Amino acid sequence: MRHALTPGTVPAASMPAAPRPRAARLKRAEDLLVAGAALTLAAPPLALLALAVKLDSPGPVVFRQPRVGRNGRLFPLFKLRTMHHAAADPGGRRLARPGDPRITRVGRVLRPTRLDELPQLVNVLRGEMSVVGPRPHAIHARAGGLRYPEAVAGYARRHAVRPGITGLAQVRGWCGTTHSVAQLRGRVACDRAYIARWSLRLDLAILLATPLALARGR
Repeated sequence: MRHALTPGTVPAASMPAAPRPRAARLKRAEDLLVAGAALTLAAPPLALLALAVKLDSPGPVVFRQPRVGRNGRLFPLFKLRTMHHAAADPGGRRLARPGDPRITRVGRVLRPTRLDELPQLVNVLRGEMSVVGPRPHAIHARAGGLRYPEAVAGYARRHAVRPGITGLAQVRGWCGTTHSVAQLRGRVACDRAYIARWSLRLDLAILLATPLALARGR
């Protein structure tokens, strides 16, 4: 179920305009085609990964975390659970760090490979995400002690489109835990450039570059 973002998190005056209808239809068609095919191919390994999560530690297999989506609305992002259930942090107040004791044994394999994000293909089919777009952030995530909308001017403009499983920021190395304002600015600059330059060709280039970025540890 979607909920309006709490007042003050994203100022209404800074919200972006909706994308043009034709571009939005093309983008949605791309999402349905790519996510549907990917989920079909990923179903057998995803079932095995889910079993590994279940056997490794008690708790639900799928972790649902509220994230900020298009037009500043919240949606439940789906991930394979990689932390001990008792240590779950839905709001993202405490970002994961290397060697974090909250991460399970299976989680230490899933997180670097991003295999825990495969369930987000369901988010795409539900219309909450795109295959390619700005990554959705946790609602209480901070950089340099500031909440993301407070840390970067014009931050809300990245919400003009649906958030993505991968994106321009990720293939350029701006992914993972963001602790400093400088890191966040790099991510947001890529997000805004992606929105301004969007095309099916750009999405294809990002999709092709994503496996290489993962192999390089990005």
